[in-house]
Amino acid sequence: MSKKRKDSKGTVLRKGEYQKKADLYEYRYQDQNNRLQSVYAKTLPELREVEKRIQKDLLDGIDYAGGKITVLELVRQYLEQKPALRQNSLRKYRFTMKLLEEDGFGSRLVGQVKILDAKKLIIRQHEAGKGTSTLNGIRALLKPAFQMACEENIIRQNPFSFSLSQLVPADVEKKQPLTPEDKAHWLEFIRNDPVYGKYYDEFVVLLNTGLRVSEFCGLTVADLDFQKHLIRVERQLLRSGDRGSKPYINPPKSSSGNRVIPMVAEVEASLRNLLAKRPKPKVEPMIDGVVGFLMLNKNNNPKVASNIESMMYGAEKRYQKLYPDTPLPHITPHVLRHTFCTDMATGGMDVKSLQMVMGHADVQMTLNVYAHANVDVTTAHMNRILSFQQKKNVRAENAV
Repeated sequence: MSKKRKDSKGTVLRKGEYQKKADLYEYRYQDQNNRLQSVYAKTLPELREVEKRIQKDLLDGIDYAGGKITVLELVRQYLEQKPALRQNSLRKYRFTMKLLEEDGFGSRLVGQVKILDAKKLIIRQHEAGKGTSTLNGIRALLKPAFQMACEENIIRQNPFSFSLSQLVPADVEKKQPLTPEDKAHWLEFIRNDPVYGKYYDEFVVLLNTGLRVSEFCGLTVADLDFQKHLIRVERQLLRSGDRGSKPYINPPKSSSGNRVIPMVAEVEASLRNLLAKRPKPKVEPMIDGVVGFLMLNKNNNPKVASNIESMMYGAEKRYQKLYPDTPLPHITPHVLRHTFCTDMATGGMDVKSLQMVMGHADVQMTLNVYAHANVDVTTAHMNRILSFQQKKNVRAENAV
């Protein structure tokens, strides 16, 4: 009969248990791939709690050893499976990974991350001043990465399956479109202003097409079909926020972003004005094989979103200084896009046509604006229908 092994306190050690030194115990076992693995604990009771989890995981097909990879290693494995990532997406993922590394969460072992740990990460970043967009970015990266770990039997449950709204309030301001009066005031100011009047046509195009600012910057002369009165939207011109970064071309945000937009008369006039004022560089700037950009800056380089956003910021500040008693909503390229969408909805455009013009991948995005904008229109329609029915009933009663 073999002699029973004991630790320094006289406790009999089970199969796979070893005492390395006075305050360290080891448990050795074979994982699902018959590889020898070891776990450690400071006391024997702690070690045996770990043993129970390991044995249960092995019985359930969970790869306990796989859970030893760090969160950042798991994220890298997940991103390796996503082919042809856009530059903008890569930039966002790198930003999130750097944030996880600085927080310390990135070095956590995947198998040890619980739902409470995931929620604490979000709360911690919120308290550090991170906005809803950043918090959504964290969850949008970690949720599918941990889901992959679930599917690979590394963990049992995805700790990021909770809703962000359960933890932190959204900080996104409700988009406020310009009213017809707001638009009239604003366009009148821009048209006659000695500083910003030269940008009037840019405002007209954005207000009457619903283009994303990156799509507007990506337009080329060849995208303007004046014979058929159409604007072809086939690309975005983007630039990351990093200093010295170069502009690059991306396709529209989704397949629905590839579209044609009707060129109404006012837009056509402004586009012709932009063409007439467009500089004629000796060598046309080329970005990722694309030439002939409609919007060029003073250095004959294609304009990017930050150029237009800065211009709008300056124009808004000037307006506020000149007309402090006639305030307007905050004006950005996206406010102009939202205003266009709202105007089309209240004007009666059907939701599918509006989805096409806006380039929304999900009709729900269009419906959110459509339902909000159409309250007054729906009321008017109901009053008109009820009034018609009442008149019809009166005629029927008189006929009797």
